[in-house]
Amino acid sequence: MTQLDDQPKSIKKAIRYIKQDASKEQLEEIRKLLDYAIYKRMRVLAPNNNKATN
Repeated sequence: MTQLDDQPKSIKKAIRYIKQDASKEQLEEIRKLLDYAIYKRMRVLAPNNNKATN
């Protein structure tokens, strides 16, 4: 896993918020949002990307 110091400022702030302030409900919502965003981005970057099957 990459070091937090190497990440953009927005990621650092998000991680700090998750570690210090987020409630359980907020963590569940953040997880859903991140999982969906990562899934969508991975599909775009996939070598066998087939736009006809969306």
